[in-house]
Amino acid sequence: MPIRSSSSAAYIHSTPPNSNGVPSTRPTSLTIHPSALFSILDHYLRRTDAQHRVIGTLLGTRTDSTVDVKSAFAVLHSETDEQVAVDMDYHRAMYDLCTRVRPNETIVGWYSTGSDLNTYSALIQNFYSQETAPNQAVHVALDTGTEEGKGAGVKAYVSSPVGIFPKPENCVFVPIPCELRFHEAERSGLDLLLSSNPSSNQTDLDVLASSLTDVQNMLNRVLAYVQSVLRGEVVGDKAVGRYLMDVLGTGVEEDGGWTAGLQDTLMVTYLANLVRSQAEVSARLALTTAA
Repeated sequence: MPIRSSSSAAYIHSTPPNSNGVPSTRPTSLTIHPSALFSILDHYLRRTDAQHRVIGTLLGTRTDSTVDVKSAFAVLHSETDEQVAVDMDYHRAMYDLCTRVRPNETIVGWYSTGSDLNTYSALIQNFYSQETAPNQAVHVALDTGTEEGKGAGVKAYVSSPVGIFPKPENCVFVPIPCELRFHEAERSGLDLLLSSNPSSNQTDLDVLASSLTDVQNMLNRVLAYVQSVLRGEVVGDKAVGRYLMDVLGTGVEEDGGWTAGLQDTLMVTYLANLVRSQAEVSARLALTTAA
């Protein structure tokens, strides 16, 4: 999305640092949700042929040492050999709209596609550091893997000034750990996207059967671990034991809640198989009657 000549873009030049200086709060790790990654990839797919990379704003929450990126939106920008232009009015208008929908999310940094970090990246980083002050902005670089010799991946950075009298264009990007985090409700969709042969003909029963198989495999792993601890083959972890007691023990104490829940699941599976069998029998009877 190139910037038109009549846009309200503000051209970023090498300006002296502001009076506040560099923000002192620096995160040490970052987690990013799939919705933010999909927004970045969608922005990259919609770019023009003249755009080498795309940039945008990251929204989320932060603690003293961790940044949690939950969403992102695209920002219009243009790069040439002489300068880089970012439409700041568009950026702030989009942020105002996002805060109306998700008021608990704030600006935590910015993203770009590709793995190149240059002077323009330092200037954009300086702009977003002013937007996130007194906290420091994070930068997420998403490599799409479309360039030859480069694999897909996500990296996170924070900036550190360089020199006795640091300038916005003089900084070094320091990598920080980046982790993908998703909610349990998003697991089935991600598993389908990551499967080698995703089938569009899967029914709800097939998805339910796959989920039950995964649950059975996880229960078998837990059972094998507990049995190995009881036999003395491995040293038990107290934290794991307390977690299993909280998850399974409570259901057993509350009038057989765990057993009742398991029976309900088995009943749903049985009824689903019964309906499918009846549908197949009806179809065969219809064919026999027609013949």
